Amino acid sequence: MNRRWLIVPGVIVAAQFFQPDRSVQPNDPEHDLIAVTRPSQDVQDLLRTVCYDCHGDSTTYPWYSYITPVNFWMQSHIDEGRAEFDMSSWGRRRAKWQRHKAEESVELIEAEEMPLPSYTWVHGDARLSAAQRTALMHFFSGLKDAIPAEGTEAPR
Repeated sequence: MNRRWLIVPGVIVAAQFFQPDRSVQPNDPEHDLIAVTRPSQDVQDLLRTVCYDCHGDSTTYPWYSYITPVNFWMQSHIDEGRAEFDMSSWGRRRAKWQRHKAEESVELIEAEEMPLPSYTWVHGDARLSAAQRTALMHFFSGLKDAIPAEGTEAPR
């Protein structure tokens, strides 16, 4: 009897015992973007639904995120998202970084590059309507304008 056909299923089963590192750097909740900026409830809900899974430290992992190789692919996206813009550490960042990220957020949302299509494909509630897209762009644009430029004082 040829047992070679058992090798592939065996490798697939064995691979399930390997999981990516899902740990996050501890952040003080008072530095979170929502805590610092206090947006409207609608914008808070949008940020939590559309952005925080990849750009915050409160990721909700669905059942399929524990299946290899999907788990490594998803965690890679999450790690990249946090490295690019971690909303959980907003208050610890310099004004120049905050202005840049707010401006970049407007551009990415306007160009419909964020949220990623691969994210909205699975998370239907993260698909933005035109009104939701406008609300997020307005929030980030206002945020950028409220942050003092390098070498200037904050508006009073």
